[in-house]
Amino acid sequence: MNKLLLPLAIAGILAGCSKSEAPDTSARMAGNTESAAVQQASLGSGIDLAAMNTSVRPQDDFFAYVNGNWMNNTEIPADKSRWGGFSILRDQSTERVKALIMEASEGANSADDRQIGALYNSFMDEKQIEATGLDALTAELQKVDAIDSRKDLTDYFAYADTVGYQVPLGVFIYQDIKDVENYIAFLWQSGLGLPDRDYYFDESEKGQKLQQAYMDYLVKVQDIAGLKDSSTFADKIYALEKSLAKHQRTRVDNRDPEKYFNKKATAELADLMPAVDWQSYLSKAMLDKADHVAVGQPEYLQATSKIINETDMDTWRRYLKVKLLTAMAPYMNSELAQAHFDFYSTAVRGIKEMEPRWKRAVQFVNGSVGELVGKRYVEKYFPPEAKARMVELVDNLKAAYRDSIEDLTWMSEETKQQALDKLANFTTKIGYPDKWRDYSGLKVSADNLAGNVLAANLFEAKYERGKLGQPINRHEWGMSPQTVNAYYNPAMNEIVFPAAILQPPFFNMQADDAVNYGGIGGVIGHEIGHGFDDKGSKFDGKGYLNNWWTDSDRDNFEHLTGKLVAQYNSFEPLEGEHINGELTLGENIGDLSGLGIAYKAYKMSLDGKEAPVIDGFSGDQRLFMGWAQVWRSKIRDEALSERLKTDPHSPAKYRVRGVLPNISAFYTAFDVKEGDGMYLPEEERVVIW
Repeated sequence: MNKLLLPLAIAGILAGCSKSEAPDTSARMAGNTESAAVQQASLGSGIDLAAMNTSVRPQDDFFAYVNGNWMNNTEIPADKSRWGGFSILRDQSTERVKALIMEASEGANSADDRQIGALYNSFMDEKQIEATGLDALTAELQKVDAIDSRKDLTDYFAYADTVGYQVPLGVFIYQDIKDVENYIAFLWQSGLGLPDRDYYFDESEKGQKLQQAYMDYLVKVQDIAGLKDSSTFADKIYALEKSLAKHQRTRVDNRDPEKYFNKKATAELADLMPAVDWQSYLSKAMLDKADHVAVGQPEYLQATSKIINETDMDTWRRYLKVKLLTAMAPYMNSELAQAHFDFYSTAVRGIKEMEPRWKRAVQFVNGSVGELVGKRYVEKYFPPEAKARMVELVDNLKAAYRDSIEDLTWMSEETKQQALDKLANFTTKIGYPDKWRDYSGLKVSADNLAGNVLAANLFEAKYERGKLGQPINRHEWGMSPQTVNAYYNPAMNEIVFPAAILQPPFFNMQADDAVNYGGIGGVIGHEIGHGFDDKGSKFDGKGYLNNWWTDSDRDNFEHLTGKLVAQYNSFEPLEGEHINGELTLGENIGDLSGLGIAYKAYKMSLDGKEAPVIDGFSGDQRLFMGWAQVWRSKIRDEALSERLKTDPHSPAKYRVRGVLPNISAFYTAFDVKEGDGMYLPEEERVVIW
C-alpha cells in the first residue's frame, strides 16, 4: 500500500483500509435487483426510485425514505463486512481490472504486460502455494532467529518496516509541513495486533471477547508455524503489545498536526530513544540522507526505548515471528491464510467467507503496480468528456465556496482574505496522473508469490525513501485511477478525483444536474472542505502548517465545530456505542460544508431559472436525494463497532442524518417542521462555510 495514504496526510471521502482488510472490491448483492437499480438510476433524473421507501416520511428519516426498500431487500454478501454504493463501483472496477490483467497476461507483448501477468499468476497458482507452504518464509524466519542483541533487534525493526512487517516503530515519507518544498521521514507509533490501542483497555464483554479471540489467534499462528510454547508466548506477546499500547496516543490526538509534527535532528534521536543505534538503524531503513525526522509521538519513543531493554530477547523474537507470519498470511497456504481471516475478518468485522481468489489477486496487482493497470483502465474506461465535465463542476464548486467565504458573518475580513487565498491556490487532479510511474525496477516471478510480495513492498519503500533530498513530485498521485475514492492532501493543497469514482451514483453524464451536484458535487465540496476543516484549516494556501487565523476567528470556528462534535456524539449506531464526534470532526465538516456548498453551486448554475420537476421531484429535492443515495450502505455490527473506534468517517447513515438537519434549504425542500424526526432547532444548526 502506498504509504502516502495516511491519516495525517490524506483526507478522503471514504475510510482507508487497514492491513488486515482488503478494500470491498468484490461484494455482490443477493439476487438480481442491483443491476435493475443501477439501470433505473442511470435514466431520467438519476434517482433510484426502486430503492425508495415512500411509506417513510422524508421529514422523519430521510435516509430510510430514499434508501429504505434497498436496505430492506438487500443482504450483505458473506465475503463482505459492508455493502453499498461504493462497493458496487468497486466491484465493477475489479471486474474491469481483471479483464485488463487477463489481456496483459495472455498477450505478454511488453515488459509491463509480463510484470502484470507474473504478479497475477503467482497469486492464482494455488497448487504451488500449498506445496511450498511456510517454506516460502524460511529465509525470513531465519533473519529473526539471527537476532542476538539489542542492536540486531532494532536493525531488524528497520528492515522489517521496509518489507511490510509490523514492528513498534513505523516510517513513512511526507512533505515537511513547515518546509513543504522538502520531504521528511516521519517516525510513527506502531506494532499492535488489535485494531487500535483502545482495544487493549476495553473491559466490556464485547472487548473481552475480542481480546480472547486475539489470544487464540496468537496461539494458532504459532502452532501452524511449529513454534513451541505457543500459549506461554501468546501471553508474553499480548503483554508486550499492551505495554506499547499504553504509551501510544489516541486517534483523536494523532489527527492534530501541531501535536504530531515534532521535528528533530537525527543527532537528537539518541537522547530520545537510546536503545536504538540510530546510525545503524537509519542506514538499514534507507534513511541515510535524513538529517532531520518528524517524530509523531516523542513520548512513545521514550517509553518504547525502555520496553526494548526490559523485554527479553526470546519474547522479542517470537513477537517478530508472529508479526512476519501475520503480514504474510494472506499470501500463504490455506491453513495460515484461514487463521488470519478467522480473526481479522470474521472476529473483528463479522465477514463469513473469503473473497474469491481471483478478486484477491486483482487487489494484489493493484497494490503492487497500480499505475501500470491504471494506465490501461483510463484508456478504456475514462472518456475525455467526463474529465471536461468534472473540470466545470470543480470550477463551479470553487466559485460557490468563494461566495460563501465572502458572505461569512462570523469571520473577519483579515482572515477571509487568507481563506480566499488558500481557495485560489487549490490544485485539482482529475482522472489520472500526468506522468505514470516506472515499475521497471520491480523484479517478479510467476511462481513465487511470497517473493513477489516482499519485492513489491521493498520496491515501494525504496521509491518512497528515495524522495529524501529530491524536489517535491507534484505530479504524484496517492491513489490509482481505478480506485473508488477521492482525497485532499494538505501539504500540496490539492484535491484528487480518480477516474473510477466518476460513475453513477456519484457522477452520471446522462443524469439531471441536480443529482450530479448532490453526488459528485457533494464529493468535490467535501474534499475542498477538508482544506478548511479542523485539521486542514491549520495549513495555508501553499501547504505550510501555519496559523493564518486571528485569535477571535479561531475561537468562533471552534465554537461552531464544538457544536458539531456534540451533535455527532449524541448518535448511537449500536447500543452503548456512540459516534466519536472529535475523531470524525474533519469528515463531518467535509460532509456538511461539501453538501451545503454543492447546493449553493447548483443554484448558481441555474442562473436564476427554475429547475424542472423530474420524476415528481423539484431540483432541490433531487439534489438532497442524490446525496442520500450516495451513502446507501449496510454494515455488519462487528465491522460497525470497529469503525466507531477507528474510522474518522461517520457511518454512512449518519452522513445523511447528521448533515441535512443543519442545512436550511433542506427544510424548505421537504417542508420539515418542528416535531419531525429530521428537525433541528434553528439555534442548534451549524453552518461553518
